[in-house]
Amino acid sequence: MTTKVLHNPRCKKSRDAVAYLESNKIPHQIIKYLETPPTVNELQTIVKQLGIKPEQLVRKKEKLYKELSLGSAKLSDLEWIQLLADHPSLIERPIVQHEKQAVIGRPLDNVIALFENK
Repeated sequence: MTTKVLHNPRCKKSRDAVAYLESNKIPHQIIKYLETPPTVNELQTIVKQLGIKPEQLVRKKEKLYKELSLGSAKLSDLEWIQLLADHPSLIERPIVQHEKQAVIGRPLDNVIALFENK
């Protein structure tokens, strides 16, 4: 499996993750997830690879999070996944998927550890 990066070019942490992969000559595919949002199935895979609950993938400081009053929302895992598929700006970033694992690249050390532990 190719290494994939859910990337937002406007995000410094996301740019740092891509720069790390490039400087270490790690082949990767960049997915600009705001332009090409992940599907529900892809998000379910990501959450499983991360080993987290879908709600933990949500950017809680995002303006849209407050606008949708999600702080008090009681959503099921599938509802959180659907919300992220519908509103990709709420997805924490960057996410680096490698083989059957994934990490959120905040901090960059998470990305480094993904490759140094191989």
